[in-house]
Amino acid sequence: MESPAAPPVPRPAGPRTELPITTAAPVKKQRRYAAAALSTVLAVAAALGAAAAVSAVGDRTKVLAIANDVPAGQPLTDADIVVAEVSADAALTPMPATDRALVVGKRPAVDLRKGSLLVAAQLQPGTGLGDDKQQVGVQVKRGQAPAGSLVPGDKVLAVTVPGQGEQPTGKDGAEAPPTSVKAVVVSVSRPDASGAVVVNLAVAPSDGPLLATRASSGRVALVRDVRSGS
Repeated sequence: MESPAAPPVPRPAGPRTELPITTAAPVKKQRRYAAAALSTVLAVAAALGAAAAVSAVGDRTKVLAIANDVPAGQPLTDADIVVAEVSADAALTPMPATDRALVVGKRPAVDLRKGSLLVAAQLQPGTGLGDDKQQVGVQVKRGQAPAGSLVPGDKVLAVTVPGQGEQPTGKDGAEAPPTSVKAVVVSVSRPDASGAVVVNLAVAPSDGPLLATRASSGRVALVRDVRSGS
């Protein structure tokens, strides 16, 4: 005999539970959103940087600059000055372009180099020596002037020193006081290999020829006078 068939297994009552199916679509969407947001941030940052650069370039001012090398003591001419535009900077204090007419004729207290900005502190006070003074160039050897301390505007005594083997004496046989000429320093050159410098001095017209004669024989030493406020 055949075995009886097994009875069918009854199915559970109620609705079937569907298993969730996981896909990668939400993750891809999040990545796209993040990339779009990053691109937006970079675009905004680039726009702000460009705006700042344009603003900085636009914030410029006209100032005075040097068109030619000008040694200390030489009056400035209109050809020595040029107008330049620079970015406004509190650390820089160049003279404004509107002062150009006031600068012409002034004498610099230091050597001015082509391409540099002109600063008021580089100019001697006043309008210069005027026409009532003469200039004499005196070469001063090492030890015949205060080392490194002479500047334009200093008042000095150009003292005549005795020649080799010469001893100036008075009528009574005592040592005679040296003769001197009052002068004002116009400019001082850089020392040469031996340490000597050339000092341009402004003197009264009556003293110019005398000082030039003494300077030609190398018999002049300079004594700096007391500065105001010293």
